[in-house]
Amino acid sequence: MELKTSKLLVIAFVSAFMLTGCGGGGAKVETTTTNTTMGQELMDLNTSYKQGLLTEKEYDKAKKSIMKRYK
Repeated sequence: MELKTSKLLVIAFVSAFMLTGCGGGGAKVETTTTNTTMGQELMDLNTSYKQGLLTEKEYDKAKKSIMKRYK
């Protein structure tokens, strides 16, 4: 009985030890920030609307969202 328990403990310990290496240790994380102005966003939105990529309802909703974000 003790041998079986010992084997299980060893297996559990080895498994736990192996899984600690899966944490990504040292993975490089990059963040990209894009700076656009409200005017540029509105011009891009207007262009998309004129090209027929947005309905009037979608255009109005997006425009309100942009204006709200810059208040």
